[in-house]
Amino acid sequence: MRRVSAEYDIVVCGGGLAGFAAAVAAARMGRTVCLVQDRPVLGGNSSSEVRVVPRGSTTYHAYAREGGVVNEVMVGERMRNHEPLFENGWANSVWDLELYDIAQRTENLTLMLNTIVSSVDVRDGRITSVTGWTHSAETETELRGQVFLDCTGDGVVGALAGCEYRSGEEARSEFDEPHAPLEASEDTMGNSLHFKTKDVGRPVDFELPEWAVEYTDPDFFYKQGRVPNDVRGGFWWIELGKPWHSIHDNEVLRHELTRHALGVWDWMKNKDPRTREATRNLALDWLGQVPGKRESRRLMGLYLLTESDLVRGEPFEDEIAYGGWNIDLHTPGGMLAPTSEPTAAAGYDLHSQASVTAYVGPFGVPLRSLIAKDVTNLLMAGRNVSATHVALGSVRVQATTAIMGQAAGTAAAVCLTKQVPLQDVPAVAIDDVQQQLLRDGCFLPNVRNTDADDLARSARVSSSSQAAYLGASPGDRWEDGGLREHVRRGVSHLTALRAQWIPVRCGPGAPGLRTVSVLLRNDSDVAVEIPAWLRNVEHIWDYRVDTGSPLAETVLRAEPGEHWVPWQVDVDVSEPGVDVDGVRYLRLDLAAAADVEWVRAGRVLPGAVSAFEMTPGRMRRFGDGVTMSHRVEPAQHVYPPESVARGAARPHRAPNAWRSDPGEPFDQWLRLDWPQAQEIRTVHLNFAGHLLREYDRTPTLWRDPQTVRDYTLQAWTDAGWTDVLPVRGNGYTRRVHVLAQAIRTTSLRVVVHATNGDPAAALYEIRCYAGAP
Repeated sequence: MRRVSAEYDIVVCGGGLAGFAAAVAAARMGRTVCLVQDRPVLGGNSSSEVRVVPRGSTTYHAYAREGGVVNEVMVGERMRNHEPLFENGWANSVWDLELYDIAQRTENLTLMLNTIVSSVDVRDGRITSVTGWTHSAETETELRGQVFLDCTGDGVVGALAGCEYRSGEEARSEFDEPHAPLEASEDTMGNSLHFKTKDVGRPVDFELPEWAVEYTDPDFFYKQGRVPNDVRGGFWWIELGKPWHSIHDNEVLRHELTRHALGVWDWMKNKDPRTREATRNLALDWLGQVPGKRESRRLMGLYLLTESDLVRGEPFEDEIAYGGWNIDLHTPGGMLAPTSEPTAAAGYDLHSQASVTAYVGPFGVPLRSLIAKDVTNLLMAGRNVSATHVALGSVRVQATTAIMGQAAGTAAAVCLTKQVPLQDVPAVAIDDVQQQLLRDGCFLPNVRNTDADDLARSARVSSSSQAAYLGASPGDRWEDGGLREHVRRGVSHLTALRAQWIPVRCGPGAPGLRTVSVLLRNDSDVAVEIPAWLRNVEHIWDYRVDTGSPLAETVLRAEPGEHWVPWQVDVDVSEPGVDVDGVRYLRLDLAAAADVEWVRAGRVLPGAVSAFEMTPGRMRRFGDGVTMSHRVEPAQHVYPPESVARGAARPHRAPNAWRSDPGEPFDQWLRLDWPQAQEIRTVHLNFAGHLLREYDRTPTLWRDPQTVRDYTLQAWTDAGWTDVLPVRGNGYTRRVHVLAQAIRTTSLRVVVHATNGDPAAALYEIRCYAGAP
């Protein structure tokens, strides 16, 4: 056996999406980083070994897709992967390679695979080193560092360091959590094993091994929340936990899960009348050998996230990430329990008690929940963060843990660069962490760009054209590139109150909103009267039905058949409202009328989505993010060029985007002008795209049509406009261009030659810096 040692600024233990994002973020900030992973591939539960599709806030909230490193991975993987996405079982080695490629291209990052953390050295309340055992090389490595990150999922580093941790369920009375059980227990959510099938083009048999579990009762599947909807495989509900321990009995669980997974396939293939025909030509192609784990240890930090924090109205001052997955608490025991996860057991009825009470977010996550309280130089990210069992039900999903990981890695780098004790960072250096996260493509709902070094913030911004907001109709064409959604197109009956967000110009000189019209289809034989309201809202995730006194209200009359129904609202929006930069949202609400359909538009207008009242007083996103048919007069110019330097890089309190006139041909350009010459070395571009719907809605080899494909950076010189950097074939939303040498100019522009399909050029944000990153 060989013994070696090495020293780094930061040591990240655990190579799932949280640890990966943490390591990449810290290394890109110039710190030396070692990423230690106990498996041969990166990605943890998302890897080809486990195959859990990364999910996050966009499953429930429009324009909530996680940014930063994890978005870079998702976008890159879809551009290169021929494999269709479907829930749990989809991944192949292209995903693994995308992660590995980024790691290999990241300067300052050392990757140690197949290495298990076996011991931790703590002196005077501070971790000095961790020791890793690389079994494939028979090498023991002592890794010394200044800051350590526990992204192991099981909290291995923290546990070995003697940190306090929790496991199991807290009693409801401890933190007054409605979702907590009356009595505390050691029960955790279970582990899952997935499988994948392949269509071989001819009938193929499957014989259940004698040692596997046989299923014969259809009620187990169809009345207990275990419906095999996608016959290709997957199924999160192939899950076991109680009575086994999620850590110590992991190998037992692996064998038990194999027995049950094969039993499920046997049921689908040989017994279930609903799936037998559909699976006739399907052969078992892959069966997981590594269980995907949901919960084990949770290390205690400077702050314990509880259920109340998932619905709080006041933002955290140390907000560094956000969550928006529902409170997804799987039933202890999994397949041995009477029913599966509660919302599944309720048939995914969006109005059920389980769905209503579980719907949360987006909510902020504080940095203090990522900093261990018992040692002075340890952060954690992933499912081992400082949270109760209930709060973990929301923040445990992989896209959320990835942005928490990026925040942890960023905080670790800031701690060292600013020479601030780690546990003091939330109080004295949080602005540095937050601004770096925004600079690196992350989004924080309650933080805007105030970066003093960003030269674009002081520029006058103009453009070749800008799109006018007129509304949308069923016949409108949308270049979506195959982006999928779950709700069937055109089914939009007003079974509950429905709302449409409408962006408007505001402030002095704003034209106001004179008329709003909606397209209604009345399926009955008599006219139906529908109360309607026009309200102020704070942002696109403002789901309160009552947001204060309405700006206008009326009763619309829907005659039998399909008709545009106008409403003269005459609303004055000369007051700036919540967005002082000239654009804000109003919301049009229509009361329930079961016989009437508010016809869906044929496209999604950027930043203009809809919702429905899922429970009295509270709304939920309608579909996967859709626009209802409506028209506004006069036209609203809500995609102005100055949006790109407004401080927010996605739709939130406003659409926050420049969009060119789709009726004008390319080239289109966006221009920055300064009164004095500026020296520019680095340009950040955040193009539109990839934020509306979840990752698994995207097809193979996909590029978002909204994303700019071909463009040129130009600078004004004595010779006129001069090409600085031509870019062709782009598919990424975020590009950081470090120029070969700095340019000095009074004007810079981005000339868009083509998108990946959309008729308009669109940009969320541009940043300019004098130096290199």
